[in-house]
Amino acid sequence: MTLVTASGGYATQDVLNQAGALQNYDAFSADRALGEAVQAFGAAWASDHLAHVGTLVGSEQVQHLARQANRYTPELRTHDRFGHRADIVEYHPAYHELMQLIYGCETHSFAWTHERSGAQVARGVLSYLWNQGENGICCPMGMTFAAIPALRHDTAMLAEWGPAITSASYDPRPAYVKAKAGATVGMAMTEKQGGSDLRATITTAQPASVRRGSGAPYLLTGHKWFFSVPMSDLFLTLAQTETGLSCFLATGWLEDGSRNRLKLQRLKDKCGNKSNASSEVEFYDLHATMLGDEGRGIRTIIEMAHVTRLDFAIGSAGLMRQALSQAIHHTSSRRAFQRNLVDLPIMRNVVADLAVESEAMMWMSMRLAAALDRAGTDRAEGLLSRICTPVAKYWACKRAPAFVAEALECHGGNGFIADHLMERLYREAPLNGIWEGTGNVICLDVLRCMTREPETVGVFLDELRTARGGNARLDSYADDLTRRLANPAGLEPVARRVVEMMAFALQASLLVRYSSPAVADAFCTTRLDGDWGQAFGTMPRGLDTQAIVDRARLVGD
Repeated sequence: MTLVTASGGYATQDVLNQAGALQNYDAFSADRALGEAVQAFGAAWASDHLAHVGTLVGSEQVQHLARQANRYTPELRTHDRFGHRADIVEYHPAYHELMQLIYGCETHSFAWTHERSGAQVARGVLSYLWNQGENGICCPMGMTFAAIPALRHDTAMLAEWGPAITSASYDPRPAYVKAKAGATVGMAMTEKQGGSDLRATITTAQPASVRRGSGAPYLLTGHKWFFSVPMSDLFLTLAQTETGLSCFLATGWLEDGSRNRLKLQRLKDKCGNKSNASSEVEFYDLHATMLGDEGRGIRTIIEMAHVTRLDFAIGSAGLMRQALSQAIHHTSSRRAFQRNLVDLPIMRNVVADLAVESEAMMWMSMRLAAALDRAGTDRAEGLLSRICTPVAKYWACKRAPAFVAEALECHGGNGFIADHLMERLYREAPLNGIWEGTGNVICLDVLRCMTREPETVGVFLDELRTARGGNARLDSYADDLTRRLANPAGLEPVARRVVEMMAFALQASLLVRYSSPAVADAFCTTRLDGDWGQAFGTMPRGLDTQAIVDRARLVGD
């Protein structure tokens, strides 16, 4: 319908058949499967807090802030207007507001400040939710969270810095950390020549006093090709001493308020994760403190990496859940051929397939959060966490890009426009697969775990046996996988395939035990039995796709 205006011009056509924004919903309480996972893994006591965060993440406010923070990206200021070296990163106010929200929700600290059963699961849900809100703030949040396990290598340093790290306050000022109410933590590990091979580090560390070893002061000189969160109050880095590669903790600013001895060279112009700054940096007598044993830097930092790898699995799962929620909302509101898109059998197959994938990723991530939660008191859970965390990291990060691309396609051209949330998710999706080790590095870590800690294989297979008898396809698949894992020494050429199979088996066992029969049957039929094509939406006839979509639909949408 075209209308003539009072001035004699023509008004545009009425806006019809547009889905509108999915906003002002509770991303926790409206997610049936997520609520079931919280119950199953002992975190129901945190439900009120999780619902508060779910409402915040689903709000129009957070969506607006995320758009602003990604539109007005960080800027590097190497000097002030008088010519003094400054080396600061300036952010849009929306970014700082989001950081205040995510820190105020204790997403970076919940498991350390609520030391009770299920705390790691509850904290994992917080990360899962915020990765549906804005991924850029989840990098500093995740590294701040993961700093505590690394600091446990030195009880004095943990006592000194732990309270600031776990504080729920966010203070964006460029100042010495002890002058602030809370701290953010970053990481500067990778060098130009080394990439994932951290032992190729050439940055050097010289003692700054007669003391040596953990807790002693050092001066670092060198470069880092990736300095994640360059505005951080504290950051971990690696450097070579006479004994070998060692781990160090540095403050962003010194006690006198001056910048520590570093120069930010440039900010990375990244494909995605635009709201978050990553930089290149040079150290010139950087003041730092050794953390952990001298020459054992990899062993020290791996404590942090293990936790961040789980967070990237959770983060990718959360990103996928947001993409699924958007796809269900759009296809349930948009009409074509006299029906809602999701009511077309071919589209319902696509959306149901995405829903099965998303729920499987969520259950796997939360099961490993539960394993981390129990690792201190249950040796088997610790071993399960060790072998399956990289499995989950590899598979969730590998699947996220294809998943988001399919969810974007559900929106047609609207999803490819920069002011739509799907466009940001699309650019974001590949990144977690690079952080903390690319796919090959992660798969080799799984094999290394099998050979160095053979008990982990038995613990993993025991986990699968808890679902024994629940699905014949899973039983057969687990038997085949058991045979393949009998001799890990020769698996490197097929490591990716083996890790993929481990992920499928773990996901299937969890769905059989905890999810609905429709979801579990669809997963085992397609992922385990091979009745599946090469793209989403290729599930066979006979599966209850309507029940699957209804289960994944946000309550009230």
